[in-house]
Amino acid sequence: MSIILGCIADDLTGATDLAMILVREGMKTVQVVGEPNTDTPAPDAEAVVVALKSRTNDAQEAISMTINSCKWLQSLGAKQIFFKYCSTFDSTDKGNIGPVTDALMSHLECSSTIACPAFPENKRTVYQGYLFVNDGLLSESSLRNHPLTPMKDANLKRILSSQSSATISNLYFEQIEMGHEVISQAIAEKETGPRTIHITDALNDNHLRSIGKACKDMKLVTGGSAVAQGLPLNFEEQGFLSSRKEEQPFSTPKGPSVILSGSCSEATRGQVNYAQNHIPSYCLDAVAILKNEAVAEEAVQWATDYITAGTPVLLYSSADPSVVKQIQNNQNQVDVGSRVEAVIGKIAQKLHALGASRFVVAGGETSGAVINALNVKTMSIGPQIDPGVPWTTTIVDKKPIALALKSGNFGTEDFFIKALNQLKQYDIS
Repeated sequence: MSIILGCIADDLTGATDLAMILVREGMKTVQVVGEPNTDTPAPDAEAVVVALKSRTNDAQEAISMTINSCKWLQSLGAKQIFFKYCSTFDSTDKGNIGPVTDALMSHLECSSTIACPAFPENKRTVYQGYLFVNDGLLSESSLRNHPLTPMKDANLKRILSSQSSATISNLYFEQIEMGHEVISQAIAEKETGPRTIHITDALNDNHLRSIGKACKDMKLVTGGSAVAQGLPLNFEEQGFLSSRKEEQPFSTPKGPSVILSGSCSEATRGQVNYAQNHIPSYCLDAVAILKNEAVAEEAVQWATDYITAGTPVLLYSSADPSVVKQIQNNQNQVDVGSRVEAVIGKIAQKLHALGASRFVVAGGETSGAVINALNVKTMSIGPQIDPGVPWTTTIVDKKPIALALKSGNFGTEDFFIKALNQLKQYDIS
């Protein structure tokens, strides 16, 4: 089956978020985990989302992974490429959003694209070129303390100009508000060189749909997942997508539930605190992990009786940013994160072997570690738990499991408990 839309996400939770939106908008969508190769089977889908782990990689490595994924999607017939990054524009002064966008534009031989991280449903908006989170500037949010990609500037043009060799322009609220025809005209008028990236204001979903409609003829679109909601209608109007489809039926096997949290975000820490009052919980000591102590083995031993009894459990390494910073002062921060993630991945693997079949995972890097440990290759998208976070299903060791992969900053305070309760209506024997 020839696909229509090819998507590349720079982390796993973002890929799942994007796939959920495309499913909701009527496209048959499959998520592929990791960089595909010539042996990766072609999914039976209209849209394919490739989930990479490239956000904090070396820029050249991220570019290589992305371009290889793009070539694979093109080989399946993709008529448009979507590069998805976080709605909080998570990156460093060197990238990887700018370098990857430049490389995609060069590969696809396109002179212009957009950059639209806005996700109004999750309180991420762009106004006058500034990114707002929960009604405050990005630089004043908890993201300023992110251990790997601290976002200390809310001016998207300034951020992207430091990363990209393209000309960076702004399309402001007044133009966006006037609809897709004005947006298209403004894009054409602002192209001043071989490559131009247009940062678009967006305060609501109507703006995003107008922006998406204006991108009808673009070879490349970049942004957060929410702007993709405007793309399926373009394909329908062009005759590539016959009609909108109902969401696919969803069911999940019964079995023990496990919540694994490695995110240190403010939102996730609140969710951990809430869940601790409802289910048994176990704290994974980052210092002990760095000392190579048997943290995974001890955690699994603690959880075994609960898993056997079918009782949900929470295992978390989430800590206050000040604690994380203190640990990182004595260790390489990437090494600290990767070692904690490896332990959580090992725990997931061992608990699955004990019978756990439902996993809620918090944190993009943590989700990647769990998916790799369980050797997940593709995922089917299910119902939304909170904006940007759906349940998914996959097959591990020939048995179905359910996965909810949450970006650190997404979800309400009761997210973990709500996610587990939601599955009761989808139980199968």
